Amino acid sequence: MTNNIIKFDNYTKKFHNETVLNNITLSIEEGKCYGFVGRNGSGKSLLFKALCGFIRASSGDVYVNGMKIGTEIDFPENTGILIESPGFLPSYSALDNLKFLASINNKIQDNQIIDTLKLVGLDPANKKKVKNFSLGMKQRLGIAQAIMEDPSLLVLDEPMNGLDKNGVLHIRNILLELKKSNKTILLTSHIQQDIDELCDHVYEMDDGNLSIIR
Repeated sequence: MTNNIIKFDNYTKKFHNETVLNNITLSIEEGKCYGFVGRNGSGKSLLFKALCGFIRASSGDVYVNGMKIGTEIDFPENTGILIESPGFLPSYSALDNLKFLASINNKIQDNQIIDTLKLVGLDPANKKKVKNFSLGMKQRLGIAQAIMEDPSLLVLDEPMNGLDKNGVLHIRNILLELKKSNKTILLTSHIQQDIDELCDHVYEMDDGNLSIIR
């Protein structure tokens, strides 16, 4: 029996008179990787924001582990998120930024933060301020903050953005290992190889409409 941990039930979102998510019905199975493709502005990021409770439905509902987002819970528990650019403190180091974030939930120790930075290819001893990071370094830091507390659900919007070829391969391998450990992963990517190698199921967004590819 499959365990569907996420369910969109006829979810529609309108901004003024524009429908940006149109009657989305979708079930996400635990331990699988789901890819979402489509041109920029098609609704992929909005779908992820809806899942995370960052926007509210005009009609319909979204559930995570049977709990309705926006009423029963505001935010899905045990979830790592990378949507757009994370709001890091620009005048602090990577390690200090993650320490600040970790103090919110107080789930992990400094050694786990350090190990996560090393895992994504960042030096925890580097005192460079985040404002001086390259786009690729910021992206690695964003991935680190998403995975450092070992969440069971990962929601990753363009996780390979700004990475060079070696960086893409490195992060892809990390996601493959996380998938093996029964994490549920939702991701968007414009890199076809990411979709082919990582995803069990693939959906396309087009003008707020969702359709299955495989």
